[in-house]
Amino acid sequence: MTAELVGRPVRRREDERILRGRTRYLDDIDPPGAAHAAFVRSPFAHARIARITVPDELAGLIGVITASDLDGHARDLPVQGFEDGRVSEEGHPLLARDEVRYAGQPVAAVLAESRAVAEDAAELLEVDYEPLAPVLDARRSEDTLTHWHRVRGDVEGLFGSAAHVVRASHSLPRLAPVPMEARGAIASYDQAGDMLTVWVSAQDSHRQLAGLAAVLGRPEDSIHVIVPDVGGAFGSKGAPAPETMLVAAAAIISGRTVKWTEDREENFVASYQGRGMEADVELALDDDARILAIRARIHADLGGYLMPTTAIPAHTTAMLMCGVYDIPAADVEVVGRRTNKVPTGPYRGAGRPEAAYFLECTVDVAARRLGIDPLELRRRNLIRELPYETALGWTYDSGDYRRCLDLAEELVEPEERSDEERVVGTGFGMYVERAGGLFETAEAELLPGGGLLVRSGSSPHGQGHDTTFAQIAAERLGVALEDVELRFGDSAEVPRGVGTFASRSVAMGGSAVVQAVDALKEKCARVAARLRGTSPDEVDWRSMSLAEVAGAEPGLRASARFESELVFSSGAYGAVVEIERRTGRLRVLRLAAVDDAGTIVNPLLAEGQVIGGTAQGLGQCLVEEAAYDEEGNPTFASFVGYSLLTAAEMPPVITEFVESPSPLNPLGAKGIGEGGAIGTPAAVANAVADALGGVRVDPPFTEEKLWSALREANS
Repeated sequence: MTAELVGRPVRRREDERILRGRTRYLDDIDPPGAAHAAFVRSPFAHARIARITVPDELAGLIGVITASDLDGHARDLPVQGFEDGRVSEEGHPLLARDEVRYAGQPVAAVLAESRAVAEDAAELLEVDYEPLAPVLDARRSEDTLTHWHRVRGDVEGLFGSAAHVVRASHSLPRLAPVPMEARGAIASYDQAGDMLTVWVSAQDSHRQLAGLAAVLGRPEDSIHVIVPDVGGAFGSKGAPAPETMLVAAAAIISGRTVKWTEDREENFVASYQGRGMEADVELALDDDARILAIRARIHADLGGYLMPTTAIPAHTTAMLMCGVYDIPAADVEVVGRRTNKVPTGPYRGAGRPEAAYFLECTVDVAARRLGIDPLELRRRNLIRELPYETALGWTYDSGDYRRCLDLAEELVEPEERSDEERVVGTGFGMYVERAGGLFETAEAELLPGGGLLVRSGSSPHGQGHDTTFAQIAAERLGVALEDVELRFGDSAEVPRGVGTFASRSVAMGGSAVVQAVDALKEKCARVAARLRGTSPDEVDWRSMSLAEVAGAEPGLRASARFESELVFSSGAYGAVVEIERRTGRLRVLRLAAVDDAGTIVNPLLAEGQVIGGTAQGLGQCLVEEAAYDEEGNPTFASFVGYSLLTAAEMPPVITEFVESPSPLNPLGAKGIGEGGAIGTPAAVANAVADALGGVRVDPPFTEEKLWSALREANS
């Protein structure tokens, strides 16, 4: 038997291949004779399309595809809904037909013999637009795309009899996910075999396959999806994209292999964005500062269309509005309205950061109004016994919220001071996040020589699956880590899975690996027992040779489909910030990140996930905003207009894990990939408000905002 591997900080096995340039990303694939696609995109946020004029003959131009050319070949993207709510069935079209609803929307696709010719032709194609007035404020939009409302408990009665009622409004700006590798797709159609093959930079293969089947009206067994190495996604490559579907349709229509890779400007203006929500929150509290009930009205800016998963983040926000607190009654409504901006969708956290921000900032407002320490207010209201069903209907499986908060306070070393040059404040933010759910699959195969091959329905794009899944498999079968090989991303080879998103990989994909390897181990034991003339229960795994088993019965394999209810990670973050009085410049002096993700398979990789998520959460606080001008034009189409934090700007981050194993899977695992992005914004926002003496502003915390807030605080 090999030494225990689960819980060990093993370095990522995939890093050597990545650092040595042995990866194969989408743009590294160059099929011979491929046509190249470029998109003509609307320069207007809202306009009618009067006429499209194709350029005169251009050397290397193959053709132009408009919406009418897709008739009979492709449908609009499907839309995913949620329970007990209303969601418009109108999905995003592959190409605009009569109207454009956001700047950057694809209007036509140009196919050419080279990328350069395709891009030149796209610039020459003339589109006559009739501009219309854009709608840019979700609160003022009259076009509701999604609606959900749930009331549990005697909310009105509890508010009516409450000793204190606290009200606060909060807003989070839109954010661009900005993965290191932008999007892209290649499609090839074999007419003789009626087989469509699509390579796509995506978070998994089977969601892309299902989307292609729905949009193109093809049976799934006539589509082969291959996901090569992927250079990041942060949620933005999960749902099928209109451009991917168009490339596939173009391959069928033209009979040519078609390739499209996105440039950075396209990624900024056309890839769906995250956040973009506002909320009005009310808390009813008794004389002992116990929260009796919550009311919240959430306004979500969904953009011009619904992408397949646009409706999900705002619903998640609504369902998590009780947070880590024992709140008996809740009345929460979320309205998602159309605006003339790029659609929104899941971005790291996908509704969880919004819920934590809206609730935790309101808790701090309540503490200040009641004259009680914010930590004490939290401790009085924490859920103490789990499992626990919230007033909104989700059941938390495990957690130790008090321990997380105590550790965050200890690690961050709270500080408050003020002098003529600067003010310093401390803030905290707690969170609970849904993770896992649905199902995931794996297949384990014994290789000649006794090695192990694991195929997983989960698919990595930076998380380290090749290492963590290998640790799980090697420990279960009792082999060396280097004897385990992982395969991902090819729909023709790996078992059907749901995919990598929502912090579900280890809890779901890892548990499927456990079950597949355990099933294979049972088969190996039966073969070994036959060879040794004993029963399977008497097989000594320390002396048994898997190579001998593989030689006796080649091709041994087993598969598993693991299903589970949602699991719920949690955590507490603390931040100490400093604001310079003269300029309004903000510095985060230190940040404490305490996360409870159940069993941690690899502490080194888990900490990397926390640091990465924290960096994105800090970016949202300090510099990031996908802003639009008064005409609906994006002002951030490059890194000149959209800033990201660098390593030099990161403050010290102290991390700690609390392990409350989930009872819902064999690993006891929950999720760790999004905690940093969830807990950081609320902690920093509360620290800023503390430094400002209770004056609140919403992120990003620019120098101009904070300078004005300091003037307000002083007055």
